Amino acid sequence: MRTQPASQFAHPRIDARALLGLYDPADTTDWGPIRAAQLNAGAHLALFLLATNVVGATLVALLLAPIVPVWALVSWGALTTAVGTAVAFRRLASRHRTDITATLRDVRDTVLDGIALAAVWSIPPLAVGVRADPAAAFGLWIVLSILMTASAVAMAALPLATMSFLVIVGCALAVMLWFVAGPLFAVAILLFTTLLMIGCFSRGRALVVIRAGEIALAERDETVSLLLREFEDHSADWLWETDAQRRIVRASSRFAHSVGLDPVTVNGKPFLEVLAGRTWEAGEFTPGLHVLAEKLKAREPFRDLVLAVPVGDEERWWSITASPRHDDSGAFLGFRGVGSDVTEQRASNDKINRMARFDTLTSLPNRLLIHEALGRAMAEAEKWGSKCAFMMIDLDRFKAVNDTLGHPIGDRLLGRVSERLGQLVTENETIGRLGGDEFAVVVRDAGQPERIEKLARQIIETLSRPYELDQHTLYIGASIGVAVGPRDGRTAEMLIRSADLALYRSKDAGGGTFHCYEPQLHVQAEERRVLELALRQAVANGEMHLNYQPVVDAGTGTLTGFEALLRWTHPELGTISPAKFVPLAEDARMIAPIGEWVLRTACTEAMRWANPVRVAVNVSPEQLHNPAFVTVVASALANSGLPADRLELEVTESVFMKEGTCAVRVLEQILDLGVRLSLDDFGTGYSSLGYLSRTRFSSIKIDRSFVTQASKGVREAIAIIRAVVALASSLGMATTAEGVETEDEHLMVQQLGCTKVQGYYFGRPLPVEEARAVAGRSQEAAAA
Repeated sequence: MRTQPASQFAHPRIDARALLGLYDPADTTDWGPIRAAQLNAGAHLALFLLATNVVGATLVALLLAPIVPVWALVSWGALTTAVGTAVAFRRLASRHRTDITATLRDVRDTVLDGIALAAVWSIPPLAVGVRADPAAAFGLWIVLSILMTASAVAMAALPLATMSFLVIVGCALAVMLWFVAGPLFAVAILLFTTLLMIGCFSRGRALVVIRAGEIALAERDETVSLLLREFEDHSADWLWETDAQRRIVRASSRFAHSVGLDPVTVNGKPFLEVLAGRTWEAGEFTPGLHVLAEKLKAREPFRDLVLAVPVGDEERWWSITASPRHDDSGAFLGFRGVGSDVTEQRASNDKINRMARFDTLTSLPNRLLIHEALGRAMAEAEKWGSKCAFMMIDLDRFKAVNDTLGHPIGDRLLGRVSERLGQLVTENETIGRLGGDEFAVVVRDAGQPERIEKLARQIIETLSRPYELDQHTLYIGASIGVAVGPRDGRTAEMLIRSADLALYRSKDAGGGTFHCYEPQLHVQAEERRVLELALRQAVANGEMHLNYQPVVDAGTGTLTGFEALLRWTHPELGTISPAKFVPLAEDARMIAPIGEWVLRTACTEAMRWANPVRVAVNVSPEQLHNPAFVTVVASALANSGLPADRLELEVTESVFMKEGTCAVRVLEQILDLGVRLSLDDFGTGYSSLGYLSRTRFSSIKIDRSFVTQASKGVREAIAIIRAVVALASSLGMATTAEGVETEDEHLMVQQLGCTKVQGYYFGRPLPVEEARAVAGRSQEAAAA
């Protein structure tokens, strides 16, 4: 693509003919301002040129007085003065007309000035010098050489006029010296004339280059001003500027409107006073204002500084960025910056942060907040040499309630459970919901073991009482695992794992009881469920990792995103297939923490990609049947900083097989966050079209089995792919063909209308570093 220069005068090459005023170039350059600069430069030295002519005429008259009649010298002197005066006043008179722009004719007409002056100055050497003695001739040569040099300086801005003058006078002197002193001196004066002409042309060109640079700079300044005005007119941001005393100068209307003041009266007010508003007199400044004051005092640049600003009767939140200004000598001039109102964004972030730390179903602290509370409790215990405890609670027979009465009843039951737990805890305990039917209690001071045992019994007894819900009497129970820190673990993760092992012992004992952690539980768990325990430790031990398979546009082959694929490599058992450990994780209720780790890791990794493409994460039906999953998604986005529209969750049709579950509501809440949904393995399972109209999927993924069969010419598979593409197109969804491994398969799915493809033909599942490199190359290719 051809890129137009930033300015029409940025190129240093100047056309010589255009410089002389011989023609108008047929390019995009506007020579009008340059010709005006030439004429104005000549006008500035017009009086100097006149004085030079008068002084030169006087010297020539004194030199030739002994050999030329007085009347002839007086006549010639008067003629010279008259011509010089006419040229000077002609240039001075044209300044008002050529101040901004000038025509080609204006510059071309100046050649008459040079010819007129050259004509009168050629009279002495041609009429008198050729017959004068050598002394008079050489004297005339010196005077005219000085005159030529002075004229070259005074008239350099107009090279055509100057060079005309130099050529005529130089030739006249050469003729005189040929007759008086011989050809050598004639050649010398011609060489001298040539050098003067070269110097005159160079100075004239330098003037044009300088003027072109000035015009380009003015154009840039004007463009920047226009862009800044357009920036303020078409964005929510506004510009602000202060002087060295931190007073507002040149306040824009948008800035004045943001602080609720008049654009005229706000100028000259201290910047901090305007931002402090009604709190200025009381001196009750916000922390953000204190930070801003320190930055302004230290004259340090700052970026995205968020502070509360009272505007009228409400409090607004601003984000401001600024840099100090200095003049050419380094003197401090003040600050210049940009600001924006982020009140709504902050409110949205607060909402997301709350969703990231509190369970949406029970309003209890979620796993993240419980983890933070446990970390603080362990830090306090280590500091004071005391003990803390972590209790993990799992409801007995809760799954039967969900299966028989449905998830809505189950959700309400969880709410009643959280109410009963809330009545048992004191300020010494923090209760939260970890997910599903798992709850937790953080005990900050666990110095008395009997109090921990008493609380565990109370929880079991209280939760085991019957619940009355919609004329149903429900009976559930609770199993508890207790771990005491730092004895059972010196980190929050270790303490939670110890409590989890104790909980499994309670569950193995039939439920309805509690157990404290014992060291031999690790050995027993290893003997009972080697693979299950290995799976529980896989994430913590770093055995889990993600590979990323590219997803590309079917038509252009450009990268559109990656699908995150979970892999597990055990140090002793080796590589374990996802087809083996994923169902195990779902059966053992480990899919939620593993899926959360996958989601957080994929979001964090996606933020490191040079190309801001999407990352797709597979989600288990068990995760979607848990309302807390919305909080997990919000937490992953908030902690990683990944924009919601760059995350795509892939769900299978099996999630819709259970009627009355909360999966559809969870999906709607996830969509409300801005996350995209993709229907995976379409056509291989439930295949009811009803949920497609109820759920806003962004794309449908066609299982690789259909792609493989279609590539072999199976008509049913081809018809299915066509039908899926037509269905997706009518619903405004994209289609992704999985398992494309050959060029023929790529061409086939492209012809069938699939919009995106993935498979070994475009890339196998890549390790993290390779995926980053692919994203980087894709970004570089897009930029090129």
